[in-house]
Amino acid sequence: MIQKGSGLQVVIGLGQSGLATANYLAKRGYRVAVTDANAAPGLAAQLDSRIEIRAFGAIDADLLLKAERIVISPGVALTTPAVAKAKQAGIAIVSDIQLFKEACRAPIVAITGSNAKSTVTTLVGQMAKDAGINVGVGGNIGVPALSLLEDEQLGEQMQLAVLELSSFQLETVTNLGAKVATVLNMSPDHLDRHGDMLGYHQAKHRIFQGAESIVINRDDALSRPLVADDIPRLSVGSNAPDLGEFGLITEGDGSIYLAKGTHKLIGADQLKVKGKHNLLNALSALALGELAGIEMPSMLKTLQEFSGLPHRCQFVDNVAGVEYFNDSKGTNVGSTLAAISGLGSVYSSRSDGKTKLLLILGGQGKGQQFGELVPLLNQYVSQLILIGEDAGIIDEHLQQAQLSETVERHHCDTLEQAMTKAQSLTASSLSQVAAVLLSPACASFDQYIGYSQRGEHFCQLVAQLADNEPS
Repeated sequence: MIQKGSGLQVVIGLGQSGLATANYLAKRGYRVAVTDANAAPGLAAQLDSRIEIRAFGAIDADLLLKAERIVISPGVALTTPAVAKAKQAGIAIVSDIQLFKEACRAPIVAITGSNAKSTVTTLVGQMAKDAGINVGVGGNIGVPALSLLEDEQLGEQMQLAVLELSSFQLETVTNLGAKVATVLNMSPDHLDRHGDMLGYHQAKHRIFQGAESIVINRDDALSRPLVADDIPRLSVGSNAPDLGEFGLITEGDGSIYLAKGTHKLIGADQLKVKGKHNLLNALSALALGELAGIEMPSMLKTLQEFSGLPHRCQFVDNVAGVEYFNDSKGTNVGSTLAAISGLGSVYSSRSDGKTKLLLILGGQGKGQQFGELVPLLNQYVSQLILIGEDAGIIDEHLQQAQLSETVERHHCDTLEQAMTKAQSLTASSLSQVAAVLLSPACASFDQYIGYSQRGEHFCQLVAQLADNEPS
């Protein structure tokens, strides 16, 4: 652990994690400086009064070169010129997660992945809480990790820390030493930041450094780390599991069970969350919880009560016989693939002819390849509405990947226009649409401040449809 002294600690970025980091260091007697590209950061008024050096309006390159250590916020890239210059000068650059790891005395459950990490993190945290464990849940979800150490109800009494970690946080973490670690899945995302899939993969897999045990996804080879064979591990997958592993058992009548080996743990119909991707999330949580020491009966009880998170394939309402799902958190292709597959498989076997999805797709594409969506679009989607900044690019990708003519394409500038179009399409007596799914596979910043605002707008528009439905 780096000892405190006269050396200057410079925090780059004054978002929630930067604020928590700066105040955490100041309270422990460090000399702290904060720099942010924003000329007037909204959280500046909440900085500890002992922090005198506040360089706003640009990331202060000269200040960085005076630092003993730099703590960089996730939103600031290591390739930023001032940061790269400090790194070249040999100045240590870490994230708040590194500081947390050095100070935390509780075992850590570390969770990352391209998709579902918030859901699994929340579920594992709830499992621990319901089992009577004094647990802290944070990181890339809700509460900055260092704030868990400042919580009067946790702090020294914390028995388990469950952290969601992004690739941005992990790229400056060394030897995390988690009690159990996992990469849930891997699909192209943030390539504009990491350069290519290799860089993204390497950042994610730093989560396994020093891990005492691991969970891997049998369905995704990129989730498997290069670690010693003697490290305890469990695997999850959508197939029937081998002895001691987690998976799904499907009976002849179509009933699906979450299982460990040949032992059926719970039926899929006993869960509030729907879709095969959510069953895999549940299996991942069970595997992580078991390696963290949580009792199985307690975890299964929690699982039965878990209804999922907002904006993550969230059921909104049934309007005129059509179900609406908000998956605004689907900001990359992999997440949208999971949502289409999970919901599409649910509706495809219906006998009333309403077997297809209407998908709303688009926003800021982040350099992704949208042709990967085509096989599932052809299988499960009959109506596709493209919105946002990169709608044209997405359409080109889909056509190049041979999108079927049975998938009707429509362009709308805004989500509001898309919902008006969706209503007219689903109202047709010939419509095959059983559900409308907002799963954009894109960032929302072309029209919203974040995915949650986009999802809330969608829910509001669905509510308006319901209010206008003839009684």
